[in-house]
Amino acid sequence: MRLLPRTAIIMILFTATTIMAFTRRPQRVIFFGDSITAQGARPGGYITRMKDALVQKGLANDYELIGAGIGGNKVTDLYLRMDDDVLAQNPDVVFIYIGVNDVWHKAMFGTGTDIDKFEKFYTAIINKLLDRHIRVILCTPAVIGEKTDFTNQQDGDLNAYSQVIRNLAQKFHCGLVDLRETFHTYELRNNPGNKDSSVLTHDRVHLNDNGNQLVADKMLEALLAK
Repeated sequence: MRLLPRTAIIMILFTATTIMAFTRRPQRVIFFGDSITAQGARPGGYITRMKDALVQKGLANDYELIGAGIGGNKVTDLYLRMDDDVLAQNPDVVFIYIGVNDVWHKAMFGTGTDIDKFEKFYTAIINKLLDRHIRVILCTPAVIGEKTDFTNQQDGDLNAYSQVIRNLAQKFHCGLVDLRETFHTYELRNNPGNKDSSVLTHDRVHLNDNGNQLVADKMLEALLAK
């Protein structure tokens, strides 16, 4: 059998490596959440703004951003649909952004999620993702009302549920986008009138342009972190 010269072998390996580099699929990033995430995938939403920012950075071909938000979802809903809506898409990265309805629905409908149950289902979601070697980035719920002095009705619960998420991020070595803290810091600087909404949200919960940009900036920072 005739052997190829060493230079030919090197050229073949170089060509194969180059082809693989150019044909490698982008990292698939799924944003898993509720109506805030669903709206984030619309024009002007935080996911769309992240896509625009990646284009500006010359990284558009490196990432595929996919919204997987459904209005009204709580952590239990995410757990029940994650096989079809997340795992079936073989993501490389998953942002989990949930908790507002788990807290809010307690007062609105009496159908929220108790904090111990919230932690158990959240943990189960993280474990299923990590078992697939997926990079996981957790997000704390931002606000239900924008007053800066913690007089919004659900502030106590939001603080407690956010701390659960921070603890889980530390326990499982996940990324963390602490929107609860980020929003409060922003409100202290930009809400001198202690308004209930219209600074980062248009209805106390769902994001306006400023809110979408703030979330986009923080999530992109986490996504691109080494």
